[in-house]
Amino acid sequence: MAIEIERKFLVETDEWRSGIESQVRLVQGYLANHQNATVRVRIKGQQAFLTIKGATHGISRAEFEYPIPVADAEVLLRDLTVSPPIEKTRYQVRYRSDLWDLDVFSGANAGLIMAEIELETADQVVDLPPWLGNEVSHDSRYYNVNLARHPYHHW
Repeated sequence: MAIEIERKFLVETDEWRSGIESQVRLVQGYLANHQNATVRVRIKGQQAFLTIKGATHGISRAEFEYPIPVADAEVLLRDLTVSPPIEKTRYQVRYRSDLWDLDVFSGANAGLIMAEIELETADQVVDLPPWLGNEVSHDSRYYNVNLARHPYHHW
C-alpha cells in the first residue's frame, strides 16, 4: 500500500520563481468523496490518472494512483464529477536539497498559491523556504476536494 505524507503551506512571495525546475497544467475533478476515501481524476499535461486516497490521519493517508487514457479522463471530468473541476499550474521548485510542488490555482480558486512537500516520514525535518507562509496541512478548507466544492474565491 502506498502512503502519501505531505505538508502544505500558503505561499507569500514570488521568490520561489527562481527555483522553478518544471511546470505542468493540471485539471482535476472528484468522482466520489466519502469520509474514508476520495476518488479523483486528473489530467496532468498529456497524461491522465485515476487516484484513490484514504482518510487523512495527521499528514498521512493511503494513496493509489493509476494511469488512464486522456480521452477517458476528459469524459469523466465532463460527465461524472461531483463538483466543478479544479484548474491549476503545478511548478516543481527546488529549495536547497528539496523539491517542492507549488500550485498556482486559477478559475474559482484564483489567488490561491500553495506549496507542498512529500515526506518519507511524518517526523521528517524540512528546511522551510523563506517564501512560505502559514502551514495549512491540518486545515481541511485547503484540501483540493474541498476547494472544488467551496472555492477560495467564495471565502
